[in-house]
Amino acid sequence: MIHLTAIIGSSAKIGANVEIGPHSILGDAVTIADDCVIGANVVIEGEVSIGRGNRIEHGAMIGGQPQDVSFSPTTRSRVEIGERNIIREQCTIHRGTTADSATKIGDDNFLMVNAHVGHNCVIGNKVIIANNVLLGGYVTVDDQAFLGGGSVFHQNMRVGRLVIVQGGSAFGKDIPPFVIAAERNYVFGLNTIGLRRAGFSREQRDEIKSAFKLLYLSGLNTRQALERSREMKWTQPGREFFDFVEKTGKRGICPYRRHGSAED
Repeated sequence: MIHLTAIIGSSAKIGANVEIGPHSILGDAVTIADDCVIGANVVIEGEVSIGRGNRIEHGAMIGGQPQDVSFSPTTRSRVEIGERNIIREQCTIHRGTTADSATKIGDDNFLMVNAHVGHNCVIGNKVIIANNVLLGGYVTVDDQAFLGGGSVFHQNMRVGRLVIVQGGSAFGKDIPPFVIAAERNYVFGLNTIGLRRAGFSREQRDEIKSAFKLLYLSGLNTRQALERSREMKWTQPGREFFDFVEKTGKRGICPYRRHGSAED
């Protein structure tokens, strides 16, 4: 199951039923759980833990030094990857840039060819990251988001749950959950198809629509919309939407651009 040309560090921990392809290199501080498949020419270095049932295709690079000019090679940091992820050819996942920090990827994610996950990113579960997506350092992507091919994300921003991003877009502002985002820092409506597929009821979708309208279509600014939202009763989806906006960073959230409708 381990090709004769693979180089495995003497202290690396390799689980049962793990396949490692030709010319792959795994460092001393690497841990691979059971039932993983590692393709050819894969490099996994530094302190990296990979959970059960992952598939990592040819030429991927995991645990490399972060692209941070202030990073010291003596800094101990790591990459933590959950279970059942698919990481396709030539993906790069860099370790954390500060001492004892980590870049984290959850479970059941699909990273397509040439995706780049920068230092200290946190990827949730069931996220799809299409070809050539670039995530700067400290980007958080919440569960079930879909990031279209060639889209780019500035450091220190967040993508909400069940967001769908159009390919070729660019973002430096936070993207609230449940929306469609495209172009440069714009929201165009709700991801209604994704909400249905995720099992949201009609009542839940209506509440998300009401929250979206209050934030983007009421004529109120973000602060005023948040104040109004606190006077209203919400179930979990509405609270999630406004909690995200409440916690957004200094850059704020992506504004709405009218193109179609937020209607379900």
